[in-house]
Amino acid sequence: MTVLNNLSSLIRLARGSASSQRPKSPVLNIDALRKPSKSVMSVCLRSEEEDVHHDLFESGLHLARQDAWTTLGERIRAADANRTLTPGGVPEAEILAEGARADAVTAATRAVIAGDELMAASIMNDMTHVLEEATGDHGVAYVIAMAHIDIGWAWRGEGWQQDIPAAHRAAFFRHFKAASALIDTFDAFELDSPMLASARCALLAAETQPRTRASDDYEDLIDLAPGVAKYMRALGNHMLPRWFGSYERLEHEALRTMERTSDIWGAGGYTWTYFDALAVDDNAFGLLDGALFCQGIRDILERRNDQHTVNGFAAYTGTALEPEGVNSDARASIAACFDWIVTDHLREVHPRIWYAAKGVWATRLEDQDRLAKGRQRALAALERHARRLPPVTAPRISDM
Repeated sequence: MTVLNNLSSLIRLARGSASSQRPKSPVLNIDALRKPSKSVMSVCLRSEEEDVHHDLFESGLHLARQDAWTTLGERIRAADANRTLTPGGVPEAEILAEGARADAVTAATRAVIAGDELMAASIMNDMTHVLEEATGDHGVAYVIAMAHIDIGWAWRGEGWQQDIPAAHRAAFFRHFKAASALIDTFDAFELDSPMLASARCALLAAETQPRTRASDDYEDLIDLAPGVAKYMRALGNHMLPRWFGSYERLEHEALRTMERTSDIWGAGGYTWTYFDALAVDDNAFGLLDGALFCQGIRDILERRNDQHTVNGFAAYTGTALEPEGVNSDARASIAACFDWIVTDHLREVHPRIWYAAKGVWATRLEDQDRLAKGRQRALAALERHARRLPPVTAPRISDM
């Protein structure tokens, strides 16, 4: 039985926004900097990381549209069990699942924007029927649970809780409750499944007492996948006072995570835990050990020097952190890392990352204005770097 016939009719409009055609990988030429140089730095609009991400997303999307849920579940579970990562360190299982739920989430989000709760609920009810053909498949269950979480956030929005309409808040909790019921059916440790543990962390936003379990849930997740940086970054963000922690807990968890992952990252666990927190909250600098954070950058780039990761740190140190404000010495130390990152590691510029300015991955970004802004930010930072170096070592930017 094909269980998504009804769903397909509801989400037809969504398909226009999720292209099955792979775009080309163009190269953008940038005028050479004014100083002479021995090296050439290229700017590519489509990196290896983006190619892999695109292909995985499209694979998940295609299999879902073909109702090939058994095959999709097998692929997701295998990628999860094998800890298969993209070149930039993103779990492949999560990208496959993102593609698999894209149509449903897009259509349901449009219904949310239109205030049509009945339509949004109908889409998810039809999608849930997939589980009847994939009983016990935690890969498929993860797709459905994450769709509920995505749609729950669409109802809630990004505003303060007191500003959210009661009906929207109720819909948020209903979707999170449905997701929790699915995830609770499985044991992440028994199944050796980081993606299930990550979904449990994502569900903290709807817990009645999230502060009491946030550290334990993230400890479980990071123990299952210590090589995945995004989980440590999420931990740090959720340790901020605006979420489930405090600045003291953030520092505590950063040190603790560093100790538990030192065999993989050296001091990098400290840096990853603080990475997003510093970018969104100035007061997170208050307890930061700037020297340890900078050592963590070095340790990370010694272990993972793909250009996606390098661009993330170059953009972060070169544009995101001003050397004034809380704990200015630490800020200045982090900003100073930009020069050695460029000199020792940066070989090409990825405008999507520079557009985000904080090293945050901007997925499926094709808008030319944004790419141009990313290019401009990179060029401005590299020009500042060039002025600080002897002319013979200053980089210039040219064809790839």
